[in-house]
Amino acid sequence: MVETATLPSQLSDEDVIKLILQAGEMTHVEVLYNRYCDKVYRKCISFVKEPSIAEDITHDIFMKVYFNLHSYKSKSKFSTWLYSITYNFCIDYLRKGKKQKFVSLENEDRVVNNLEFEEVEDVPFIAPDRLNKIMEMVTPEEKAILLMKYQDGMSIKEIKSIFSISESATKMRIKRAKEKVRNLYYQLYKEEK
Repeated sequence: MVETATLPSQLSDEDVIKLILQAGEMTHVEVLYNRYCDKVYRKCISFVKEPSIAEDITHDIFMKVYFNLHSYKSKSKFSTWLYSITYNFCIDYLRKGKKQKFVSLENEDRVVNNLEFEEVEDVPFIAPDRLNKIMEMVTPEEKAILLMKYQDGMSIKEIKSIFSISESATKMRIKRAKEKVRNLYYQLYKEEK
């Protein structure tokens, strides 16, 4: 039993989840929402580009989290579980063709500005505006795995658990996605290899 004298905002994610499951109170859900809302929103905006759609998706994700908290098993950190739901939700959203076809100029540079590949020789430096364009040309799965690895700094172990694949398959998917980005860069901008 989690001690309720401690403020929920001071509890670990796992303890807050126990309180939610024991008491079923939405006030405790708000603690998790406040902790992770901005991060989930930023992931959503990186996929859909439109702030109002990203807000809607963020709220949908947290509703899904609330209704599925009973399935959280503490095998990984809550944040990893939440990001897995976020990435899968965004990928499913894009697959269903609900993505709007315009890009909001106010968000364009924020999308993948922080994406830096580890090995400089693997992928050339790509200006943010070019990288944004290229990232829109790869599949949602490729985009997700690259963002997880290079923007969010997730480990191979965390990524493999999100996609439910082996470590070698995870590494291969990252490698192929990087190769695709490199090839698209050379096709679009006709740079020397």
